[in-house]
Amino acid sequence: MDQKNLIVAIVLSVLIIVGWQAAFPPAKPPVNGSQQQTTSPSGAPQAPAGQPAAPGAPPVAGAPPQVVSRKDALERSPRVTFDTPELVGSIALKGARIDDVNLVKYRVTIDPKSPPVPVLSPVGSAHPYYAEFGWSTGDAAIKVPGPDTLWTADNTTLAPGKPVKLTWDNGEGLVFGLTIGIDDFFMFDVKQSVENKTDKPVTLYPWSLVVRYGEPPAEGIYILHEGPYGVFNGGLKEFSYSDFKDNKQQKFSTTGGWVGITDKYWMATLVPDQKTKVDVNIKSTGAGADLKYQIDYVAPAMTVAPGAMGTAGDSHLFAGAKIVRVIDAYETKLGIEKFDLTIDWGWFWFFTKPLFWLLEWLYVQLGNFGLSILILTVIVKAVFFPLANKSYAAMSKMKALQPEMEKLKERYGEDRQRMNQELMQLYRREKVNPAAGCLPILVQIPVFFALYKVLYTTIEMRHQPFFGWIKDLSAPDPLTILTGFGLFPWHVPEILHFFNIGIWPLIMGVTMYLQQKLNPQPTDPVQARVFQFLPILFTFMLAPFAAGLVIYWAWSNILSIAQQYTIMRRHGVQIGGKAKPAVAAAVPAPAAGPGGAGGGSAGSGSSSSGKKGGKGAAKKS
Repeated sequence: MDQKNLIVAIVLSVLIIVGWQAAFPPAKPPVNGSQQQTTSPSGAPQAPAGQPAAPGAPPVAGAPPQVVSRKDALERSPRVTFDTPELVGSIALKGARIDDVNLVKYRVTIDPKSPPVPVLSPVGSAHPYYAEFGWSTGDAAIKVPGPDTLWTADNTTLAPGKPVKLTWDNGEGLVFGLTIGIDDFFMFDVKQSVENKTDKPVTLYPWSLVVRYGEPPAEGIYILHEGPYGVFNGGLKEFSYSDFKDNKQQKFSTTGGWVGITDKYWMATLVPDQKTKVDVNIKSTGAGADLKYQIDYVAPAMTVAPGAMGTAGDSHLFAGAKIVRVIDAYETKLGIEKFDLTIDWGWFWFFTKPLFWLLEWLYVQLGNFGLSILILTVIVKAVFFPLANKSYAAMSKMKALQPEMEKLKERYGEDRQRMNQELMQLYRREKVNPAAGCLPILVQIPVFFALYKVLYTTIEMRHQPFFGWIKDLSAPDPLTILTGFGLFPWHVPEILHFFNIGIWPLIMGVTMYLQQKLNPQPTDPVQARVFQFLPILFTFMLAPFAAGLVIYWAWSNILSIAQQYTIMRRHGVQIGGKAKPAVAAAVPAPAAGPGGAGGGSAGSGSSSSGKKGGKGAAKKS
């Protein structure tokens, strides 16, 4: 492989790492069945022209009331409270809403005194976000519970193993019940029931929904999905918030799976009965301050005979942190189809997931994720050691041949075809494979990308410290040039962030430069200058990346330098670039011919012609 192709490979790797959204845009979600929905002044959904309203459709959330503090919003309804090892919060009896969920072990910042991360928030707070479970019916004469219904609870507290039952009597012979349970982590279990005390059968449609007001801030890169998503009939579908602009919606029918709204580390996800076919709807309504996103599903109609009790299939709500082992445990315990895909493992999940499990196992053994990254790097290097040895040996031979390559360039400067012929003969004679030098890069790209995915998307790395000044491996290096490496703590404007380079990115850039000096240098001056610029480019590009990723890259470079240095010394290559004595006379005098360049010694030719011929020398090699 010639140097120009190598440059292309490196530039492409940068594009893959930094510009994933440009290189590999995700498939657009299907638009079949999409339709625009309008909202009446009262807030009730209207069916598109020519289509009847669905009798089992759940309600559409209306405009939020005036924003008050979270505390005041919570006080607007009597509540059932819960306090588990992972969650603390409450359920509003008005509307039977699960709307107050906070994470016990995760804080907003690395300061342990900072507020706990809120997952769900009540109506009236700054960003309402809640779940509801209810019934709808095609008979307007039947009263069903609504958002202002005040339920009665059989207990004021909810705890693992101690569910709470909410009841509401419509005064016309129907008693609705919601039995809500919670486990030690993030899953709510909801059982819906209806007791029919009338003398006529009643048909009802159980539904579940999650509503989120406003569009939350997002990372905005395609390596991480944020927004609505779900598994429908075994297939994962992801949507951006912009897919639902102008109050558009997506409809699906599915048996098994799940549907939810995810942030980077947290999510609110509905899980229907895995053996029941449900109709799923994802939509937005309103605009501006009244914009809201709603995901819901409607279960098949249940007909309750007079004097009987009807129950719907179990529904679940996951509201919490996307911890890998917890997610996997729910998939196994509850039989939730492909629940592991709630975590964005990416297209290379078969490589990313094993890498994560190895990293987490190392963390359990060592107690520090930074050390785990270092040991993981050593393990990866050991796995690819034989391949890397061959690659570095080939690069050492290439470096030893550089003086002869220069002589060929000077001798056949204008005759590119002859130059390439002689160069290939030189490679064959010395048993050098020029493509072998690219293998370390090709090996490093998937490992780097998989680790990038792990560090960027999994919550296990969040707020994990390393040694020294690195307090959060998932955040960029905090000691940067523009802050005087911590001497001048000030908020760097967004426009200057590209130039705000930390200590570890600088270390990474230096190690990349040193490793580059061990590699064969391009014979073309232009290509050589491009190569010299690459460590600077990577330093700037990786500066805003997670510190754990940059530490991995720098440590990997150091290990590569040690390995490559040892191999070069073994092959007798001077680190300064001098060739082995046995190679000094490796290039024979050329024979005269139509495509030749005349006779002369191996060192003949002008430097000016060499500059002209350098580009041609690299094109076919």
